[in-house]
Amino acid sequence: MISCVTTGDRPGMGLAAWRWVNRQWALARHAPDVRVARARVTREGNGVPDELDALAGQLTEGLAGLGSALIAFSGGVDSSLVAALAARALGEQALAVTAVSPALASGELDGARSVARAVGIRHELISTAELERDDYRRNDRFRCYYCKSELYERLAALARRRGFAAVLSGANADDTGDWRPGLRAAAEHGVRHPLLAASVRKDQVRALAQRLGVPSADKPASPCLASRLPYGTPVSADVLSQVDRAELSLKQRGYRELRVRHFGDLGRVQLGAAELPRAADPDEHAAVLACVRAAGYQRAEIDERPLRSGSLNLDITPVSHAG
Repeated sequence: MISCVTTGDRPGMGLAAWRWVNRQWALARHAPDVRVARARVTREGNGVPDELDALAGQLTEGLAGLGSALIAFSGGVDSSLVAALAARALGEQALAVTAVSPALASGELDGARSVARAVGIRHELISTAELERDDYRRNDRFRCYYCKSELYERLAALARRRGFAAVLSGANADDTGDWRPGLRAAAEHGVRHPLLAASVRKDQVRALAQRLGVPSADKPASPCLASRLPYGTPVSADVLSQVDRAELSLKQRGYRELRVRHFGDLGRVQLGAAELPRAADPDEHAAVLACVRAAGYQRAEIDERPLRSGSLNLDITPVSHAG
């Protein structure tokens, strides 16, 4: 009998390394000249800050100038980096906020909590109700705009009530190359994007997060569950739950980079290039399909092409972050 077995969670980095990095940055922040402080941590001891040190210094100084900030925090590498830098720059005046809704995949909340503890930032949760919006449930190509409008309305209201000077996101320069109507919602609510403003690319985000010991530095992208539905397929809590069950069972088999695309009674599995060969083994192939069917799909298949994030957006022209 083929079954879906749990292989356990992959452990993250410990707190010790992160605390050491924090101490180095604390010393740098209290130095009389930030340029001298940045030069203390250098590559090969040559007294010249490398690109990542200089970039981290630039971002930290910019965040410090805000005075206080609330971060839209998913626990992914982008928002985790912003949260980590904000914690250094602003201390107790930085707050990471994670939105909880049926579109949040299982395990993501626990991951966000773990990262927040590791980087030393205050962390709170809010509930969002995008499923109560007809425009969101309709799932046209502006679904992300309606979702982010719900999120940023709530975050902006929270920031006003609590006296935070800014709401920040983890958007980076590479996000302008995909269909991102959520950036329009951000602009309408005055959300700032420190990584995007500094033209920081995704590879730089991961490299900087790795340098600073952020636990989610190598975490695969994990957009909301609604992104698994083709445009025009109505979004419902039941469908999101079905997708989540299918993906969770595959994660429990040890797959890290995956999507289960929802096509009615068909669940199509997409895997990262490094994991496709494993699923090609006949027994493993059958086990993967069994997991998807166990989630309620009548039919299941594995896409022979490697996973490409945003693949359902390929026919859509990228949207400008300016709206």
